[in-house]
Amino acid sequence: MSHTPHRLEVKNISIGYGDKTILRDLSFQVPHGSRVAVVGPNGAGKSTLFKALVGLLPLQQGDIIIHGESLGTHKDCVAYVPQREEVDWRFPVTVDDVVMMGRFSQMGWFKRAKTYDKEMVQKSLAQMGIADLAGQSIGQLSGGQQQRAFLARAIAQEPHILLMDEPFTGVDITTQEATLRLLDHLQEQEVTAIVSTHDLNLAGSRFDLVLLLNHRLIAFGTPQEVFTKENLAQAFGNSLLVMDGGMMLVDECCPPDEEHHHHHTEAQ
Repeated sequence: MSHTPHRLEVKNISIGYGDKTILRDLSFQVPHGSRVAVVGPNGAGKSTLFKALVGLLPLQQGDIIIHGESLGTHKDCVAYVPQREEVDWRFPVTVDDVVMMGRFSQMGWFKRAKTYDKEMVQKSLAQMGIADLAGQSIGQLSGGQQQRAFLARAIAQEPHILLMDEPFTGVDITTQEATLRLLDHLQEQEVTAIVSTHDLNLAGSRFDLVLLLNHRLIAFGTPQEVFTKENLAQAFGNSLLVMDGGMMLVDECCPPDEEHHHHHTEAQ
């Protein structure tokens, strides 16, 4: 089977709720197996874009093309890890159950898990370093462990494209490092990863491409191409300080207790 050079093409899409448009006229192409950081101020439409890419939000206009066909043709192609605060953690399921959900579309809802499904779940749990938590209720885990359970669920789905919405926000360093290791592993497997982050240094040091948004596409390309003073000023306005070639984002998004994570995220 020959691969199309672009696994994901977004053509002139506008997305919103009712008659309110959040993202307008967005077009970009993501090459097969790339790592893309999605950055922009709070409320710029990053989560909205992810929900559209996974088919949770209808498009007001335009097309999303995966492997040359419209979104929805490939059911398991795209896996999505939402922001942690969007999940109701009181739901009484075990870590094992959550990760098995990643296998459901392959299995069909009422079929029994086959050996291969169970092996994929085990492998995914082990890869995220939480095999020992399989029988625990998801609500009892720490935030970082919950995040890893959701990443394991996404891996178990064996996607071609993985979307992660703010996986580095408010998690401990071990979870952050486990997530970065997962990104390395996915790249070896030629899985495309699209990740939103508020950490511009991380976006610039660990990602091939950067998508800079503020209700429209400001820039898309390599970190060097995207992170110019002009582009950043367009995206963030006055909330950005550029210091000695390094960038520091003064954005209203992040609670202060998270700030101490940021100096750990320089390229290794």
